[in-house]
Amino acid sequence: MNITGNTIFIPGATSGLGLGLALRFQAAGNHVIVGGRRTELLDRIVAENPGIDSVQIDTADAASIERATQRVVTEHPELDTVILMAGIMQPEDLHSAGFLDTAERTITTNLLGPIRLIAALVPHLASRPSATIMTVSSGLAFVPLPATPTYSATKAAIHSFTQSLRVQLADTSIEVLELAPPAVATSLMGQEDDPNAMPVEEFLDETMSILASQPDAREILVSRVGFLRFAEREGRTDEVLTILSAH
Repeated sequence: MNITGNTIFIPGATSGLGLGLALRFQAAGNHVIVGGRRTELLDRIVAENPGIDSVQIDTADAASIERATQRVVTEHPELDTVILMAGIMQPEDLHSAGFLDTAERTITTNLLGPIRLIAALVPHLASRPSATIMTVSSGLAFVPLPATPTYSATKAAIHSFTQSLRVQLADTSIEVLELAPPAVATSLMGQEDDPNAMPVEEFLDETMSILASQPDAREILVSRVGFLRFAEREGRTDEVLTILSAH
């Protein structure tokens, strides 16, 4: 991926890693459109960061995705990159059926949302001379966090879907990347003050460095996610699962 000179749509960019990446990509010389549900947050981001544009989108709502993507493509026909940041992560207790509401919301947002966005944007992106789709999975795609089983399952599904997407789109101008973060100190699952979570700025620094120095990388893996990503290959899945079970 060329990290400058792009027009980038980032649904799920009103806070946390999404907003952090939006600001980093803008600073690198890209035109960024941030997406999110709350218009007041979008308005504030636009006001505080001249040059960034925004669009209201609820990635759990198929109609909202259709409206937002049509608007982005119409207003920004030069769009050539989408980074699928939007997601939710909530704990579930599998001892009773009470977890189903959380599971269904998680699947709708974390799996159906990106798939719907891809379906809506692939025709336009394929018309560009070069384009990029960056999905966002997680280190938990490779070893699940037992406290968040559906979140982990959706991220495993995103990893699998991304691999198929890359193969099927090999005959187009679209490059397919996968960003797989470790635990990062954001509001997701209240990890802001978790000493074991990777500091946000450290994650952003390393991610942008990988993108700049490894333009042909397919998976964007910061060093801290390696113990999860390669646990199976190294025969350490049970060991890592035991560690995660303690959290």
